[in-house]
Parts: sequence; C-alpha cells; structure tokens
Amino acid sequence: MRPFNHINAATLDEAADALKNGAVAVAGGGDLFGALKDDIFPNYPKTVVNLKSIPNLNRVTTDGGTLKIGALTTLADIARDALVREHAPILAEAAGLASSPSLRETTTIGGNVCQLPRCWYFRKLNNRFDCARKGGEKCFALTGDNRYHSVFGGASFETASGEKRVCIAVNQGELAPVLTVLGAAFVTTERVIDAADFFGVGVLSSTVLKRGEILTEIHVPLSNFAKRSRYKRFSFRKSIDFPVLNLAVAVSDGQYRICLGGVAPVPYVALSAEKLLSGNAITPELAERAGIAASEGAKPFDANGYKVQLVKTLVKRELLAIG
Repeated sequence: MRPFNHINAATLDEAADALKNGAVAVAGGGDLFGALKDDIFPNYPKTVVNLKSIPNLNRVTTDGGTLKIGALTTLADIARDALVREHAPILAEAAGLASSPSLRETTTIGGNVCQLPRCWYFRKLNNRFDCARKGGEKCFALTGDNRYHSVFGGASFETASGEKRVCIAVNQGELAPVLTVLGAAFVTTERVIDAADFFGVGVLSSTVLKRGEILTEIHVPLSNFAKRSRYKRFSFRKSIDFPVLNLAVAVSDGQYRICLGGVAPVPYVALSAEKLLSGNAITPELAERAGIAASEGAKPFDANGYKVQLVKTLVKRELLAIG
C-alpha cells in the first residue's frame, strides 16, 4: 500500500470539503483499503478522510412511521438491532447474511450500498485493465470472462471528457434489493433520494452521489411491505462470498415488489412480474409465470446464461414462500 494523508473528519462539512478537493472517504474500510492495497485505481488517492470520527451517524431510531438508520451503522448492529428486527426483519436478515461475522462488525450500511463493482477486470491488481468504469476505453467483460456479469445489458455513461462508455458489471450489494422493495429513502448532505433512483453507473462510482455529497441516513417506511417480505441470496460459497444473485420480494394489499441484484448494473426491478401479480393471490402456476416474466428481456452471454434460470427459479420459490 502506498502512503497517503489521513484526516479524521469532525463534521460532515469538513468531510465534504475534503472530498471536493480530491480525497476519498472511508468508513469500515473493507472496500477501500482492499482496493488501495491492490492498487486498482488509475490515480492513487493522496488523502483519505475518515467518516467514522463524525458523531451520531451510527444510530437506529424510529420517528413516526419511519425507521431511521445512520449510514455508519454496521451490518452486525443492523442484524441484531431490536427495532430493525421488529419493523424490517428482511433488512436484519440480509445484513446478517452479508460477508462474514468478523467483517459485518466493521462494514457499514453506507459502505455496502456505495461499494464499487466487484468485476475482476475492475479489481485486477495494479490496474492491469484500465476499464471503462475507471475512465478507460472499453469494458473488457464484453468479450472476456463474463460469467458473473449482467444478463440485462450494459449501462451507458459518460466519462469526465464527455465520451460514451458501457459497462456490464453488476450491482452485488447485499442490501440494495431489500432497500428498494422497502421503498427506502437515502438522505445525504444535499438531498433525499429514493432507493430506486440512488444506484447508478459512472467512473469510479456505483451511485448518483456527487463529489462531496455524503450519505448520512437511510429511512425505511414502517409499512406492510416491510412486514411481509422475503430475501434470498445465491452464492457458490456459503460464507464471505458476495451473492451471485440475490432477490427481495415484498407484498402489501395485493401489490408486489420484486427486485434482483447481481443481474444488471443497478438493482433490477422486475416490473413485468409485478404487473402480472398485481391484485392476485399466489398459486404455483402464477408464481411460475411470474418467474418467467421476471426474466423477460434477458440477453445473457454464453457464460452467464445460468443466471436466467436462477431468476425464474428464485422468484417462483420466494413467491410461493411468501404466499
């Protein structure tokens, strides 16, 4: 790891100013320090600003009809918090399944939802592949090893110079599909962003946050969707591994919400399946049709076609389980 300056920010304003001047933020450090150690960035950051030194960003409270979770709350604390377990058990479950027991004690919810892509071209040691997500000219996965990549096409974005790029790396955040079906809102130092609009694709970014904008809190409505919901993840290893595909399903008054991770560059809302299910009671036949509908529009590569069958199967099973 190369040397860098380190700032323990005392306030959000201090942290925001440092970020606007080119610093990078760290909370739990699981994502950033691994990236720095592997030297994956085209430009090594000169300054790292610590957000955990800012007080009051790791609280879980309720206010009226809202569950409020500070962005620096660890996944372990979310998994065992009484308020989360009571009002949004699906969120506690997903947090408790992420990563490993030791890493959950340091990984924050903010870090989980803001993490950079796990694509092995993006993460290759010593910036071996200067890919599109780092400002390079191409997405190497398009013609390379794409067994874990998107089956719903790539995301287009612009570099700082205005050039168009495409990336097929997927969002593998453990909590992203859950927060989407729960209708969560992401509170930053500048605005409030609906979960469905928070995730994005850009150079060295997986969210729509602007430089200097800091996620401070996540608000989850206390609704029937939060009470009647299911979460499922699929991975090849039982511990530590990021999900190859994960799924959140929620229902309230005959309206269904279905969101998948690991299948597209941002969490994928299965609108066709939601429309098919609307107002209907779940039957085995309807659940199977919904699984097929959730996979509509998929255009997998030869190496990741298995994900389409996973979508069909997991959607069907979780709908039958939720009843």
